[in-house]
Amino acid sequence: SVSAGNIRQFVQRHLLPWQTTRTDGLMALRVLGETQHHEGRVTPPEQLDEWLPWVHIAIGNLKAFLLGTYHGVTGKYLQEYLDEFIYRFTRRFWEPELPLRLLNACMDHIPVRLVAEKG
Repeated sequence: SVSAGNIRQFVQRHLLPWQTTRTDGLMALRVLGETQHHEGRVTPPEQLDEWLPWVHIAIGNLKAFLLGTYHGVTGKYLQEYLDEFIYRFTRRFWEPELPLRLLNACMDHIPVRLVAEKG
């Protein structure tokens, strides 16, 4: 949940002290100003691309991915869904190279030998 306590915990684990953070001005995010250089503002629709250019694109892509691929998501495996989305999103421009990269990884890998148990 987006609460002051959860936000403080997240900041402590993931952000450097006094790092600049930009948010959409959600009231609960005001606690960021305690330890960060927080720039929170409500952005008019015509300025979305200027203020938070990739945030809305990434969120829209994530929603489409989750609804189109899984048709429903529960909190139990949410991190795994997000990990897969990030993996695909960061590799979206070199998708044609993936089969060759996989083949190279297979060729470079040391063979695994199975040893049969004597019994």
